[in-house]
Amino acid sequence: MLTFHVVTLFPESLESYISSSILGRAIKNKKVRIKFYNPRDYVGVKNASGYKPVDARAYGGGPGMVLQAEPILRAIKKIKADKPKIIIFSPAGRQFNNQEGIKMAKKYNDIVLICGRYEGVDARVKKILKAEEISVGPYILTGGELAALILMDTTARQVEGVLGKFASLEEGRISSSEVYTRPEVLRHRGKNYRVPSVLLSGNHKEIDRWRIKKDI
Repeated sequence: MLTFHVVTLFPESLESYISSSILGRAIKNKKVRIKFYNPRDYVGVKNASGYKPVDARAYGGGPGMVLQAEPILRAIKKIKADKPKIIIFSPAGRQFNNQEGIKMAKKYNDIVLICGRYEGVDARVKKILKAEEISVGPYILTGGELAALILMDTTARQVEGVLGKFASLEEGRISSSEVYTRPEVLRHRGKNYRVPSVLLSGNHKEIDRWRIKKDI
């Protein structure tokens, strides 16, 4: 079973999406599994305020805080997995795409996702774990949790049975960015908007040609 091990300070920020999405159904049907590890649970000593700090100021100065290595390394030590893929989300990382998701689903049983916050994760975590830095787009997010959801959603749907019918995979059939459903004629502000006649023809070869042409 494909298992995602998510290291995050804010597991609750992912749970609502997971429980109400295809991921939630996949978990219920035992197609995938998601486990959370909060670095704060692996901080041994509370500070004077009774708080368990997981971050500290950056050496060399700078405006933000950096996630400390030790709580993350302790959390990952609790993960029981044989040769997992370990990923740290970073805007400086290699761009993630659908092909990467397909490859990961085929190659790995366990994927560890380290969600950074603030100014990032102490660089020694990457060195010690031989982790790969991954980016989900040319922009900067507040934390790695959204990136983790994107990667899990993209990868999990490649597991047979997650989408119900494996034919539902868009990459396995001819699809188009332009799709229609009922009613056949939509009337809006006095104007009729019709479904293209080719889609009503029942001629699947012509329909496929239309879809290909639309996306060229």
